[in-house]
Amino acid sequence: MNELMSQAVDLMIAGMGFVFVFLIILVFATGLMSKIILRFAPPEPATPARTPRAKPKAPASVDPDTAEAIKKAIAQYRSRHKK
Repeated sequence: MNELMSQAVDLMIAGMGFVFVFLIILVFATGLMSKIILRFAPPEPATPARTPRAKPKAPASVDPDTAEAIKKAIAQYRSRHKK
């Protein structure tokens, strides 16, 4: 039984060592690829400055029938969705 546990510990250490070495290689490979891409990639195009959008103009006055319909719709919504 003691020999079996010794083999299990050896196998565990070998597996963890392999994973650790693989991750170290992966980190260096990713860093190298990043440097290569930054060196050979075309520069990013400049983004144009954002200009403020013009606000849409509201109508000077609302038709009384439209205003009344809006008031009724709001009242109906509030009566259905009371908390």
